Amino acid sequence: MHMRAISSALDTKHFGDTQCLGFGREAGRLLPVNPVQLYRPGDVLFSEGDRADTVYEVLSGMARLYKLLPDGRRQVTGFITAGQLMGLAPEGACVFTADAVTEISVCCYQRPAFERLIDEVPGFARRLLAVTSHELRSAQDQMVLLGRKTAAEKLASFLLLMGVRHSSRPDEIDVPMTRGDIADYLGLTVETVSRTMTRLRQDGLIALPTSARVLVLDRNALESLAAGDSGLMF
Repeated sequence: MHMRAISSALDTKHFGDTQCLGFGREAGRLLPVNPVQLYRPGDVLFSEGDRADTVYEVLSGMARLYKLLPDGRRQVTGFITAGQLMGLAPEGACVFTADAVTEISVCCYQRPAFERLIDEVPGFARRLLAVTSHELRSAQDQMVLLGRKTAAEKLASFLLLMGVRHSSRPDEIDVPMTRGDIADYLGLTVETVSRTMTRLRQDGLIALPTSARVLVLDRNALESLAAGDSGLMF
């Protein structure tokens, strides 16, 4: 069951000119009057198997996409942040579950309105192609991570990707997700993620000022480790 959003109709003036304008100002005339919703950490936006009747544009915060395997294990498939879309299900049903990692605000497009954007708003189809290309690249990156890389190589690659995609400063990486989330994304155990993170810190590659932030101290070494070229022994 979906958890209720904190507000289904936030004051649109609160977001100023940033509200739901990722697709251009002309998109606003095809949207509901108050399409912004705010969710608390852990709130579910949609579940696997739900009808895909809404497309979500993330305005702030981070969401987590995952699937539950038949044996109950969870596979996290991605972390979604500002400017990205969720709910683009081609077969009419959601293929993942999405919930909030942090407090998150999203712009909700009803699917009929969203499809009209494609037909009526100049440049919208090009923007949508860019978004879907990003999703494909993310899926390809995760396939590499889940492949033949060692645990240390996986974690180093993950931190570098997070720095590029989700942080304003690539050497100051926000990691608001839990170690369990990271483990379920990389196909590792929580213990392995925690042990490897500690080893990266001890070897001077990173610093951990808080559990939700990573500072890159030696980018060259971290990149070499991610590429499998490091001489570090893990």
